[in-house]
Amino acid sequence: MTQKLRAGIVGGTGMVGQRFIELLDQHPWFQVTAIAASAGSAGKAYEQAVQGRWKLSTPIPEEIKSIVVQDASKVDAFAAEVDFIFCAVDMKKDEVKALEEAYAKTGTPVVSNNSAHRWTPDVPMVIPEINPEHLEVIAAQRERLGTSTGFIAVKPNCSIQSYVPMLNALREFKPTTVVASTYQAISGAGKNFTDWPEMLDNVIPYIGGEEEKSEQEPLRIWGSVENGEIVKASEPLITTQCIRVPVTDGHLATVFVSFEQKPTKEEILDRWQQYTGRPQKLELPSAPKQFITYFEEENRPQTNLDRDIEHGMGISAGRLREDSLYDYKFVGLSHNTLRGAAGGAVLIAELLKAEGYIQPK
Repeated sequence: MTQKLRAGIVGGTGMVGQRFIELLDQHPWFQVTAIAASAGSAGKAYEQAVQGRWKLSTPIPEEIKSIVVQDASKVDAFAAEVDFIFCAVDMKKDEVKALEEAYAKTGTPVVSNNSAHRWTPDVPMVIPEINPEHLEVIAAQRERLGTSTGFIAVKPNCSIQSYVPMLNALREFKPTTVVASTYQAISGAGKNFTDWPEMLDNVIPYIGGEEEKSEQEPLRIWGSVENGEIVKASEPLITTQCIRVPVTDGHLATVFVSFEQKPTKEEILDRWQQYTGRPQKLELPSAPKQFITYFEEENRPQTNLDRDIEHGMGISAGRLREDSLYDYKFVGLSHNTLRGAAGGAVLIAELLKAEGYIQPK
């Protein structure tokens, strides 16, 4: 068997970092060999560093417990121990940008869960089934950073995964206007109900910065690579509302959409059913076999029942029908910490390995 690539997790003690550890346990291609976090956690065995803060229902993998957490700011020392890193640090945006670029300049590929570099022109922001061609911009980024092997690739906001895949499958019909409301789980804020008891029996109709991300990031996903930069698309016009709801995991979206060329309901369902992307063609380890699953039942998809479809990496849709103001409306659902956060980043790393961007040092 081919030797596994050595994966490091920078920001490994937080909720997303914990998800990375869970997902990479027994991964066929990657093995976690090093973990970094803040100076306060550095020097402690991982089990000790997350004592009382392990948020997942699965236990800490045995081989991870004794790994000594390193200081994330000691870039050269940490980078020397890994082939690439996943980054999920909780820092100010400027600090994250500087840290990720420092790692990339050591020749280390960085797959980031952070938002800091989502609008850096030569950094690809990727949903692997939708815009794998954006990886081409890495060549220009490497030239700017002065490295032949290092780079940064990022995943988009977790909420857009609940509706953008369905819209992408229908791009031949040219969507013109989209209205989406997302109902987002508390784990999207890195919390559970023990941390955030005020969320019990409550809805908060505001998530800072989320609506701008939900309206603009799809346009970058649908953009094009031009002269070593990603140029965002100009259409469709998207407006959103983002609401925090009392569920543990899973972001649900209600969507209204109009098209330049209105499809039939049968055409929409056919495109959703048949949609595959590069991860499916390459049979990547984390890729869902069925990317979009449509439920015929009027009361599906439901967050509690359907967020784990395809091991949390599939997208669910339902309630497709014509609308009196727009052409159609439907409901979408994605698992925010699997497809939306850590799992989405692992899938990006798998695509990068398959395409030759990540290799052993």
